[in-house]
Amino acid sequence: MTSELEEGIEALSRRSRRRRSEIVRLALERYLREEAGEGTPSPYGGVKNLIGKVESGIPDLGEAHREHLRRRIRRG
Repeated sequence: MTSELEEGIEALSRRSRRRRSEIVRLALERYLREEAGEGTPSPYGGVKNLIGKVESGIPDLGEAHREHLRRRIRRG
């Protein structure tokens, strides 16, 4: 293992208050999932938990977002 990797793991260990072995194990698990195609998130997968969580109060914002934005810019 390179000294750069060791330093990175040590720094992450201090920040996250996890053992170095746990960090390495988690990294390997993530790598194996991604290589198997299970951990590669789609753009939608990255934000799906956020969709529909915010109430704007504007009923047609999704359909007429450009017009709402234009009006907002004109008003300053």
